[in-house]
Amino acid sequence: MLMNRKQKGVTLIEILVSVVIFSVGLLGLAGMQLNSIRFNESASVRGHAVFLASEMADRMRARPDGVDLDKFSLEECAPKPPATSCEDPEVADLADWLENVRAQLPSGGGSVDIEGNRVTITVNWSEERLQDGASQTISIVTRM
Repeated sequence: MLMNRKQKGVTLIEILVSVVIFSVGLLGLAGMQLNSIRFNESASVRGHAVFLASEMADRMRARPDGVDLDKFSLEECAPKPPATSCEDPEVADLADWLENVRAQLPSGGGSVDIEGNRVTITVNWSEERLQDGASQTISIVTRM
């Protein structure tokens, strides 16, 4: 008679355990997806920064009258709005480029440092969703 006694409630416990295990797995997948989205956004912003730095180097090389490295400075038009009242085309190019950097990157900024014929183009931005808004920088060094 003891052999014919049926177990009651065991399948319910098995189902609850399997639901808990399945839920933990789904939470892990959701966390991985969230990280993937954040890292993808970070890579996209970094790609934009590289493109913008390369664009400035190309603008400098593309000057039809050659590169006058002494003119790539915003000091002349600093008190005036950028790209509207800068006389030299080089300065207007630089002001336009900085405007693009600020528009396309979160807290974006940039600079062009010139030493002789060596040009260092630096682009910086903040990673708002990654590392608590840590500042990121990329630099391209080229010779003109």
